[in-house]
Amino acid sequence: MKTYAAKAEDIEREWYVVSANGEVLGRMAVRIAKVLRGKHKPIFTPHVDCGDHVIVTDADKVRLTGRKWQQKMYYAHSGYPSGLKVATAQRMMDKHPEKIIRHAVRGMLPHNRLGRQILRKLKVYVGPEHPHEAQSPQPLP
Repeated sequence: MKTYAAKAEDIEREWYVVSANGEVLGRMAVRIAKVLRGKHKPIFTPHVDCGDHVIVTDADKVRLTGRKWQQKMYYAHSGYPSGLKVATAQRMMDKHPEKIIRHAVRGMLPHNRLGRQILRKLKVYVGPEHPHEAQSPQPLP
């Protein structure tokens, strides 16, 4: 009996919606990364993108535990000397709340071409509205 390997034409993609209202960032990111990667499906194949699309709403209402709002730092470097930019989680939430969720999920995906391809299926929105009603997304279990 041979091991099953999913092919691109065998994959059926679903759309899921998650509200980040009151959710703890890390625990929510784990659930999202698992669905994006396709690990919840019986046809999961590690080298194939067999995951589903995920829409995250209310990104500005996500929770962090402890003192992470002041202590958690986000780093970005321009590539030039003295080009390091550092922002706390609170400052990042004030400017770009959607980047906090995208950053957390990105760290849980493969760090290669497949991970970048999977991350394109994540849609994050600040408010409760999203433009993907035509796909009839289901709530994430």
